[in-house]
Amino acid sequence: MDPSVGGDRSALEISGLVKRFGTVTAVDGIDLAVPRGQLLALLGPNGAGKTTTVEICEGHLRPDAGTARVLGLDPVAEAATLRPMIGVMPQGGGAYPGVRAEEMLRLIARCAARPLDVDWLLRILGLHDHRRVAFKRLSGGQQQRLSLACAIVGRPSLVFLDEPTSGMDPQARRLVWELLGALRADGVSILLTTHLMEEAETLADRVVIIDNGRIIAEGSPRSLTCAERDGGHVRFRAQAGLDTGLLVDALPEGYRVRELSPGTYRVDGHVDPQVVSTVTAWCAQQGVLAEQLHVGNRDLEEVFLELTGRELRS
Repeated sequence: MDPSVGGDRSALEISGLVKRFGTVTAVDGIDLAVPRGQLLALLGPNGAGKTTTVEICEGHLRPDAGTARVLGLDPVAEAATLRPMIGVMPQGGGAYPGVRAEEMLRLIARCAARPLDVDWLLRILGLHDHRRVAFKRLSGGQQQRLSLACAIVGRPSLVFLDEPTSGMDPQARRLVWELLGALRADGVSILLTTHLMEEAETLADRVVIIDNGRIIAEGSPRSLTCAERDGGHVRFRAQAGLDTGLLVDALPEGYRVRELSPGTYRVDGHVDPQVVSTVTAWCAQQGVLAEQLHVGNRDLEEVFLELTGRELRS
């Protein structure tokens, strides 16, 4: 990329973005920025406006109001200039079913001025042994890895990733996470949408949660999960079927105790030494040993559910 393009501004800048479909407002005044060389996770339940926001940034939709600047350019009016600078990984893969993995990747590489080495990329993503396999014959996880390879083979400055590890086993997921970390270390900016809260918490420099087309929370994963209000928990193992109501009575007002699964208990609320002492003393009174005791903060999934609700979205 020409470093003069976009200057020193953010890789992505959105201001007052609005998009309507008939009577439905999918995006309702979003302001957002992705600093260069950072990974931002855009989270939200189904129908929150994530896909519409990303499609505007990719130049597929025009906003009804507000602006989107990608690497300093208008993604619609200056699409021809911008397209070689970005990588896009759609969730569905977007490939012709009959094309072979290597053919597809080499075709995209030939469109780039300085592509990554195709053989290296196939090997690093565990696809070299499947390079002559048709896209439709690849497993879901292999299709996702090939789609990621196609998104980054052209050395983009900004990558849009939609559910990048969907369908992958844990080994493949960790491999992709390591690759995304290496991209970010090389200065590549990344906008990630995912329903895997662990993925966002592990990878993101910053998280933005949207619902009903509006931003409802943003910050680093740590700042979102370490909120002082009832932000901690104590988890422990003990005999199954203990009367958790008795432990609630022993704790200060406002704490919640649940048996998550047989023999696994969790106390939610502000955690201090006195609370931990109360839990262990209560277990001793019941004649049981508290094992695998762990003190921690809320995870990102709990924050997400607290903000967006627990009801199923279509």
